[in-house]
Amino acid sequence: MEPSPSADGTPPEGSTETLIFALERPLPALLTHYLIRCAPFLLFPPLGITLVLVHYFRYRTMRYRFDAEGISMRWGILFRRETILNYARIQDIHLVSGVIERWLGLARIQLQTASGSAAPEMTLEGLPEHDRVRDFLYSRMRGTKESGVRHSLAQAPAESDDDSDLGMVDED
Repeated sequence: MEPSPSADGTPPEGSTETLIFALERPLPALLTHYLIRCAPFLLFPPLGITLVLVHYFRYRTMRYRFDAEGISMRWGILFRRETILNYARIQDIHLVSGVIERWLGLARIQLQTASGSAAPEMTLEGLPEHDRVRDFLYSRMRGTKESGVRHSLAQAPAESDDDSDLGMVDED
C-alpha cells in the first residue's frame, strides 16, 4: 500500500506518482523530432525557416503540470495557449508513435473527452517513460470515475418489494 497524498494533493516522496507530478518539460529528443519533420520544407527557405522557428519556440515554451485534479499544458510566445483537463473528463487514452518517434524513444499520448470532436482534446508530446504516464492517467481516470459511481450508488434509494409501485394489481 502506497502512502496517501498530502493535504495539497501532491504525492509523498518515493511514490510512483512523484515522478509523474515532477514532469514539466518535454525531452530534448522532441526538438530533434520537430527538426526532422521540418527538413523537407527547407527546400522552400521562407516556409522551412518559419516552420523551424515555430517548432523551436513551441518546444522551448511547452510546459506540463500534473496535479491532484488534472493536467495543464501550456505553450507559445506571441499567442500563449493553455489547456487544462480534469482526470474525470478523460474518456480515452491513445499512445501513438511513428517510426521516427520510436527511433528517438518518443510517443504521443492523446487524451480524448466526450467533446463531440474526433480530434484529441490534448496531446502530450516528448514525455519520458510514456508507458508509465499512460498507466498513471488510466489509474487516475478510473479512480475518479469509480469513486463517482460508488458515490451515486450510495445515495440511491433502497428498492421496495411493494408491487403497487410497479402498477401491478392482484386480482384474486
